[in-house]
Amino acid sequence: MRSGAVMAATGWPDCARSLKGVVLDMCGVLYDSGAGDGEAIPGSIEAVQRLKQSDLQLRFCTNETQASRERFVAKLGRLGFDIRQRTAAPPAGLRRSVTGVRLGGSDEPKLCGDRRRSGEVFLPEPERCFSGPGGLDKPLLFSLGQGKYYKETDGLKLDVGVYMKALEYACDVKAEVIGKPSQTFFQSVLGDMGIQPHEALMIGDDLVNDVGGAQSCGMMGVQVRTGKYRPSDEKHPSVKADGTVDNLSQAVDLILHQRGQ
Repeated sequence: MRSGAVMAATGWPDCARSLKGVVLDMCGVLYDSGAGDGEAIPGSIEAVQRLKQSDLQLRFCTNETQASRERFVAKLGRLGFDIRQRTAAPPAGLRRSVTGVRLGGSDEPKLCGDRRRSGEVFLPEPERCFSGPGGLDKPLLFSLGQGKYYKETDGLKLDVGVYMKALEYACDVKAEVIGKPSQTFFQSVLGDMGIQPHEALMIGDDLVNDVGGAQSCGMMGVQVRTGKYRPSDEKHPSVKADGTVDNLSQAVDLILHQRGQ
């Protein structure tokens, strides 16, 4: 459900006339993961370039946790995308500020696992986080996303949300989600662009985490029929996209047509 924020007076695609920014999911919208760097989805490279040449602000958001922002943007460059590092918004940077607040300003002494160059926290000994003798009395569990699955070139793969739920059960604790679909994540992206929720549009392949997450903080959300999209998404009982398009290229066509570009 949407928050109480002010919404655009018109629906999709008419709302494109009053937009100031577009936020794009990456995996499943720009490309499909797979062997090597994966594969760009047909038309997505050109669609991104057209948005960059428009008068709209553009940001790319992801729950990617397997590489640093630098390495992730470099991978997209090898696929043919021209994306600046500062416009890519993974949840890792936000994670540092959130955990610092939750842990009283310093997360270093209390984190399970170790820190890698990507800035993520891994759990090589997850049993250390379990409640009980030798464990943490009041463990805190942070997740950089809660997706159930994502699409690679050879099919669907389990996503981080599956493992988050397993740790919640094993540790008897509720995770705090820092990446999509948390409002904190989307609000940080909006703050970076300096615009209000009703001035922004989210385009993603995940109905709940991309579209639903964006709608929960007052943005419009459009789903593409690529990536993890399934026909059943269009009959979801609680999340309804403001619009559904075949792919990113079609979404950009509609946006720019409404804006006379």
